[in-house]
Amino acid sequence: MSLLRTACCSLLIATALASTARAGSVGREQDIVDLKLGQRVLVDDGTCPAGQVKEVRGAKMTDKGVSRTSSCVPRNGPKSK
Repeated sequence: MSLLRTACCSLLIATALASTARAGSVGREQDIVDLKLGQRVLVDDGTCPAGQVKEVRGAKMTDKGVSRTSSCVPRNGPKSK
């Protein structure tokens, strides 16, 4: 019974970590509803130069929730020769 419980707990932890580690992408910054601390979301709203996309991060905890920071990062795409 304890082996089954350990396997279930491991699966639950792995699923939680995998879902928070991914960076999602949205079309507008207003579409980000519940940004968590440390979470990164890519926003393709055309505010960054060509070849870059805005990355919004949950930077630190404040009294009103998670504060956001944003910067332009290189867009990941197919590599060209």
